[in-house]
Amino acid sequence: MRAVQYDQFGSVPAIVEVAEPVAPAHGVVVSVAATGVCRSDWHAWKGHDESVRLPHVPGHEFAGVVRAVGSEVRGFAVGDRVTAPFVFACGSCPECLDGATQVCTRQQQPGFDLQGSYAEAVVVPHADVNLVALPDSVGFAVAAGLGCRFGTAFHALHARGRVAAGEWVAVYGCGGVGLSAVLVAIAAGARVVAVDVSAAALERAAALGAETVPMDDDAVAAVRARTDGGAHLSIDAYGSRATSVAAVGSLRPRGRHVQVGLLLDDEAAPAIPMGRVIADELELLGSHGAAVSEYGAMLDAVVAGTLRPEETIGRTIGFADLPDALVAMDRPATSSGMTVAVF
Repeated sequence: MRAVQYDQFGSVPAIVEVAEPVAPAHGVVVSVAATGVCRSDWHAWKGHDESVRLPHVPGHEFAGVVRAVGSEVRGFAVGDRVTAPFVFACGSCPECLDGATQVCTRQQQPGFDLQGSYAEAVVVPHADVNLVALPDSVGFAVAAGLGCRFGTAFHALHARGRVAAGEWVAVYGCGGVGLSAVLVAIAAGARVVAVDVSAAALERAAALGAETVPMDDDAVAAVRARTDGGAHLSIDAYGSRATSVAAVGSLRPRGRHVQVGLLLDDEAAPAIPMGRVIADELELLGSHGAAVSEYGAMLDAVVAGTLRPEETIGRTIGFADLPDALVAMDRPATSSGMTVAVF
């Protein structure tokens, strides 16, 4: 089958022929119909994730159709329309048994320690735990983003941030996760201030219903002024020292900060003002993906039209465009929203 593969970190990926995957007894093989092009794929390609082994096929956001089923799988059959979160859980550790599959202690991830979805097929282990059936009304391109960017925003705002109607939410970074966070927050009845360096990204956030502030030295003061003393909830959807510190600085007393964007290399240790965290009783929360159990509510809202993840898609490409799309993330973005490859 065809797959996008790189042999060295940072080298130009190529479309190659690789062996057809085989379903393990507890897993399935999914024919990939759509896959997202995510910043996390870029981090893997650059060598920022020690779990990646070369040669490697990237990609962790996908949707498609089951093409082969292992002998122990009971809940799915060939031909089923499916997606999955990017965390493949084991289903038996204490975290999984508690419903927190997103922090499974034996987790695997496609596009990182497993071969990914920039291919015509991908293996999903422990399918009865990890696969999610797709309603017919949810298209593959939309479903691909649920596995990482949109699902991550949904989990960050609801399960971790406890967003409530009438609250102010400050979203730092208006890429795929950030725009998804804008949509999720507004659907929950919150008011949103979106912050980014890109005028195009801010324009897209505004079209989704957010007020906007440019990311500069005055951003924190501007957000606090717009929110009458600070946001109730802040989200760093980008992941840098500057955005994480600014997001915490944008909170009102007893506010909640959720860190979603990855902080790596020189960005890994931001100087959070712990004195203010103590004095104002701020909450600092991490957020990682989404639990399988959250898909029901998320998909119900998508089918009902309450959530519109299609509005976060900026560009649709074909399979042959995937290598260039990954390499292009080395440069400043020329468009806003998430990129999805449809096969």
